[in-house]
Amino acid sequence: MTELSVNTRARPLVERLVAEADALQVAVRRDDRGVCIVDAGIGVRGSIAAGLLVGEICMGGLGQVGLQAGERHGWPTWIEVRSSQPVLACLGSQYAGWSLAATKEETGGKKFFSLGSGPARALAAKEDLFNELGYRDRADCGVLVMEVDRPPPTVIVDKLLHDCALEPDGLTIVLTPTTSLAGTAQIVARVLETALHKAHTLGFALAHVVEGVATAPLPSPTPDGAQAMGRTNDAILYGGQVHLTVRGDDAAARALALALPSTNSRDHGRSFADVFKEAGYDFYKIDPGLFAPAEVWVSNLDSGNTWHGGALNMALLRQLWLQEA
Repeated sequence: MTELSVNTRARPLVERLVAEADALQVAVRRDDRGVCIVDAGIGVRGSIAAGLLVGEICMGGLGQVGLQAGERHGWPTWIEVRSSQPVLACLGSQYAGWSLAATKEETGGKKFFSLGSGPARALAAKEDLFNELGYRDRADCGVLVMEVDRPPPTVIVDKLLHDCALEPDGLTIVLTPTTSLAGTAQIVARVLETALHKAHTLGFALAHVVEGVATAPLPSPTPDGAQAMGRTNDAILYGGQVHLTVRGDDAAARALALALPSTNSRDHGRSFADVFKEAGYDFYKIDPGLFAPAEVWVSNLDSGNTWHGGALNMALLRQLWLQEA
């Protein structure tokens, strides 16, 4: 696919996260072997600014994540994501696709599970997706992001070091619980990635995607884990707007614009927390078509034509998020 190294490009962003830990309200420590652990919301408050930076780290330094302030569609704060390498940034790096699990026997306590995201995925390349992308990274440093409420056990860290072929001092693990400010921000910053993943599911030629810009409203975090996950998903499903620039024929671009939005899902129109509960907290029982931004534009660079599909449902988000004074 490319010679770009997502881990090498992410390194200065990781160094900034560590160097500015106090200002960003995160905590940094080294474990007994020298692995760098960044707590962005478990034992510390964390911050939106940390979440934005983690979003850029997740994209392997190939995307920009920023904040839009000022009322828009009835909500005051939005996250904006841009990338000129959207496939590599979103699917080759940011996507939470590396399943990491440990039993109670392996941990000596509670079982552990997390979906790892970020550049280190491309070092291990354990997912079939990397064969499809034709990409694998090679670097002497790596960073993985986990949406967890406790640090990973030793057995998981051992696996990361082995599978990524890294020395301990070359690995950084960033912990961003969904209930935190940083966790909420970095998940909403996946709005463009959600669109790319859906495009891949629909069979659109990923090599034809050349630019991506996206926005989504940033909700307040909540200490209730299920509700926190619901809010971050709802932000994208009902408030996410994505503009993809592609190449190829107009028929494929038009079909993508019409098929991609979450409005096509049978589960559309209800809070994600309710949908998840009804599915018995089993992601695989939820219509996969729901995992998509609410509104999409697709522009064909070869013809100059643009198509539009879907629509925002900010009324539902205000109902779910806003307490009337």
